[in-house]
Amino acid sequence: MGAMQFLLPPGLSGPALDELKPAYVAGGQDNMPYLSQAIVEPGKLRLLRKENESGNVLVPWNVDRAGLLMNSTATLIEQDAPYLLALELARGKVNQLRNQMADWMMGGLNAPLALPGAIRETTLSFARAAAYAPAAEALQLAQTAMTQAYATAEQLVDAYIQQVFQFRHQRQPRLETALGCRLGTKVPSATVAKALTDAFNTVCLPLNWGTVEVAENDYHWEPHDHAVDWAVAAGYHVVGGPLLDWQPSQLPAWLTLREKSLAGITSYTCNYAATVVKRYRGRVRTWQLTAGTNSQSAFGLNEDETLWLTLRIAEAMRQADPHVELVLGLAQPWGEYMASQPLTNSPFVFADKLIRTGLNLAGLNLELVMGVRPRGSYCRDILDASRIMDLYSLLGVPLHITLGFPSDADKDAQASPDLAVNAGRWRSGYTPEIQAEWAEAFARLALCKPAVKSVLWTHLDDAEPHLFPGCGLVNAKGDVQPALARLGQLRAAHLR
Repeated sequence: MGAMQFLLPPGLSGPALDELKPAYVAGGQDNMPYLSQAIVEPGKLRLLRKENESGNVLVPWNVDRAGLLMNSTATLIEQDAPYLLALELARGKVNQLRNQMADWMMGGLNAPLALPGAIRETTLSFARAAAYAPAAEALQLAQTAMTQAYATAEQLVDAYIQQVFQFRHQRQPRLETALGCRLGTKVPSATVAKALTDAFNTVCLPLNWGTVEVAENDYHWEPHDHAVDWAVAAGYHVVGGPLLDWQPSQLPAWLTLREKSLAGITSYTCNYAATVVKRYRGRVRTWQLTAGTNSQSAFGLNEDETLWLTLRIAEAMRQADPHVELVLGLAQPWGEYMASQPLTNSPFVFADKLIRTGLNLAGLNLELVMGVRPRGSYCRDILDASRIMDLYSLLGVPLHITLGFPSDADKDAQASPDLAVNAGRWRSGYTPEIQAEWAEAFARLALCKPAVKSVLWTHLDDAEPHLFPGCGLVNAKGDVQPALARLGQLRAAHLR
């Protein structure tokens, strides 16, 4: 069994040590996690795994002004002597920053005058830390280098976004990218409807199986029909899905209690998907067929069975409507779930295998919902988000991005009981203002990418049943969150 050891700063408290427990090792061509075990002790972090190959170590770490984020070292080999964790995390971020700057400049980026100097100063800060190691002074210098690296990374991504938008707008003053959110079963109030009209050109109707077919063959179409009628009348482009979300709270209770065989599960899921597509044929053409299939094994299916089932569902939908456009949803695109589950297929490989079957997908939906566990992703910075979108764009199909970030960390009575807000922190925490900043930053990044065809917020209203806690653009009291206005400003600046 392979092992890597790291020295921690002295005096870390119990809560600070607990924050390190999601650490894991990643590697391979798609830099996805190995099955890893993090052992946190006073003064030391050990990571155990079966592989003996080199890899990147990803560790939650608090960085001034950036937040409690998942940080990555550069590639490390296994050795008997422990590494100094703060120094290796600084090395990793500085390395990522310098490489991304070089890549984008080779692609034509015109760096702002101050940016090369900021990167040079960040590199010098890291060099000072490395020169002092292993003395105590190296810890503070490494922390300073990380703070500078994250701040400079934001400047770099901002320059990239501005120049990509500028280039794209020279060809197309208003981009055709869809910007919207997923609705519930209730038609929005007049006040909310006005804010939606200003912000979005698209709405998505999930048609969650658990709310449509409450009992076997007992379909509740009325609220969903009403929502479709309202969206069409309001002039929105309407998309649907996910039809099948593998989160247990999103599946019909009667099905999970009754059916265990692959044949039976296939029959029920394909019948439901085909029934929905037939009902809305001609009104909804683009459907996200599944969500969370890559990260959760519903009904105890193995990976091959899950891939096979996904193909059968897609075939059933195409039989119901030969012109349907199918989008495959991927949860946790960084693959964090692989660090604790003995799986073979990373989310990248899962998508690649389905594409290679000739499924002819219209796109991949990447679920970038941060701060929520276990279904969401640990908080990361804007540069990491850019790199993950670029990775999946290599698969050669359009990207659709689902965004979500909580406005508070309190328990959400209408959210899935399996999920909680406890996966790091972006900036200073979870407030409506921080949610608005996050929404603007990450939506702006996604909208500038030519490979991205749509950006959807995970759900509209926290007062209705939903998956991710606290992520609504309208809170449980009915107040419109400032994030909605920020998204509307992006639409006004860039979209039709």
